Amino acid sequence: MNVTLSKRGGYAARAAICLARAYGTGRPKKLREISAEMDIPRTFVSQILGDLVRAGIAVSSFGRDGGHQLARPPEEISVADVIEAAEGPLVSARCALGDGPCRWQAVCPMHETMTHATMSLRQTLAGTTLAELAERDLAIEAGTYPVPADAHPHQPVTKVADSVQVEMPAEAVGGRLRTGNGWLTRHAEACDEDEAKVRVGPGGPDWLGKTVAVHLGEAQGDDQTLTIPLVWEATGPAGLFPRFEGELHLAGLDSERAELSLTGYYRPPLGRAGLAMDETILTRVARATMRSFLRRVAGVLEDEHGID
Repeated sequence: MNVTLSKRGGYAARAAICLARAYGTGRPKKLREISAEMDIPRTFVSQILGDLVRAGIAVSSFGRDGGHQLARPPEEISVADVIEAAEGPLVSARCALGDGPCRWQAVCPMHETMTHATMSLRQTLAGTTLAELAERDLAIEAGTYPVPADAHPHQPVTKVADSVQVEMPAEAVGGRLRTGNGWLTRHAEACDEDEAKVRVGPGGPDWLGKTVAVHLGEAQGDDQTLTIPLVWEATGPAGLFPRFEGELHLAGLDSERAELSLTGYYRPPLGRAGLAMDETILTRVARATMRSFLRRVAGVLEDEHGID
């Protein structure tokens, strides 16, 4: 028996955790930020936030400084509130044993047991606050949260580290990077298909599509030694999204040249029939994809700077 949330319920929990972590800042979160930070596909994030707004858990505002934020403190919102906003009421909708002998028309031998089990589950979820989830999430991020013995394995990821040179002063590159994400999303395709086919083998990774989200976080440092959190996510079949999460680093080499480097982790979509890719192929795809991304970024910057 697989006791897990549906995809919609899981996305709702992720979005709510994101809003809970931002509650003390007083700044609404943009949809693109929630999507990037919590690995929610852009095609779903607006629907999920709509569920939370309709349930009175979140509020939305429009305009340049608009976005979504919690309607009340996370200490006052239970996990049950969040799950039911997306999944509906946590109740047994049908008989546990299904259609049975005619004597089971009103009640079956499992009725009381399943009723108590459902009530216990809801009580546990109702007794856990969104503030507790946000606190756990921060501890997991910091590496201080103990991993339970029954923790679930995740899809394999591979570490990526690569760099390119840009024929521009570091100050000019840094100034462009600080302006936001829009120009990156427009120009950065998921991968150079011909290059990927050479590296991966005949046929190539036909699941790679166009980039749907590139999110740059808050830049740290000066224009000679700049570090920016970066999330890159591309389309895939059946809602499976290859994703890179890491940092973009800028370093000045001399008065006319700079170096851009990426460090982080690449997670591919599942392969056909739901199977993870072979580790060797995963490494090749990750390197080819992110090298292509770096080259495109460098090319766009040089074109804008008027370098032939």
